[in-house]
Amino acid sequence: MSTATKDFGKVAVLMGGWAAEREVSLNSGKAVLKALKSAGVDAHKVDVGRDVLEVLQAGKFDRAFNIVHGRGGEDGVLQGALETIQLPYTGCGIMASAMSMDKLMTKRLWQGMNLPIPAYRILEADTDFDEVVDSLGLPLMVKPTLEGSSIGMSKVEKKEDLAKAYETAADYGEVFVEEWVGGDEFTIAILNDEVLPSIRLQANNAFYDYEAKYQSNETQYFCPSGLTEDGELEIRALASRAFKAVGGSGWGRVDVMCTEDNEFVLIEVNTVPGMTDHSLVPMAAKQHGLSFEALVVEVLGTAGLNK
Repeated sequence: MSTATKDFGKVAVLMGGWAAEREVSLNSGKAVLKALKSAGVDAHKVDVGRDVLEVLQAGKFDRAFNIVHGRGGEDGVLQGALETIQLPYTGCGIMASAMSMDKLMTKRLWQGMNLPIPAYRILEADTDFDEVVDSLGLPLMVKPTLEGSSIGMSKVEKKEDLAKAYETAADYGEVFVEEWVGGDEFTIAILNDEVLPSIRLQANNAFYDYEAKYQSNETQYFCPSGLTEDGELEIRALASRAFKAVGGSGWGRVDVMCTEDNEFVLIEVNTVPGMTDHSLVPMAAKQHGLSFEALVVEVLGTAGLNK
């Protein structure tokens, strides 16, 4: 064990949880745990349940690598719990985690700062869906406010399908709809205030949904993304501003669309990005010159930084 990895002490790799993204988190956690052990870190799997604080205190851990996606792990709940037992953890703090998990709150914040976002509307059971379509046009994207990994999302191409899409998303809580952005999709990873190379995504599905993210071998990723030098500088600067706007720290990922008029618009922030073999942050890190092992060690180093 090197001096650097020994300094981390006993590390809990927090994975699983009770949210809809549990399986993705377990896959991410397995990869992170293997890489940390390979690097010589004294890392241990902790499948997060409601008794997680008791487990962590009993295990006498020195810090935590949080790779729990979605509710309970990415929304400030776990971060607040870890603060109460003074256990340093990776990634964003309570406020940034809660803000970013709530896509509507993130949009409102960005809108107030004059950062570019797609036009959107909140949907409720008694919403006039025809009026929404008349206002925003077609196609549309319907999303749950508090889910990740594209869970509950639908692309709506016909006016009569909006109500059904709302019902699908409403199973996960509050719902909103935004205008369809028909250009290229990009994601930009941020690590310790450094913005990594952008990645362009190309899915064969209607959009970059759960199947395209985690199951399909046909989704294509381009890194370098193919942007001009000026375009790359612009998208990285926008991602940095968006991440800082929500109070982001440590590491994260910002999703951006490029309109058919070559204008960038912000979609969302991920404060606990995936770390599976289909994940994007490791891809950007590799292009930047960081192996997966070096990446997870650097992320672990963000534990204990000011939140």
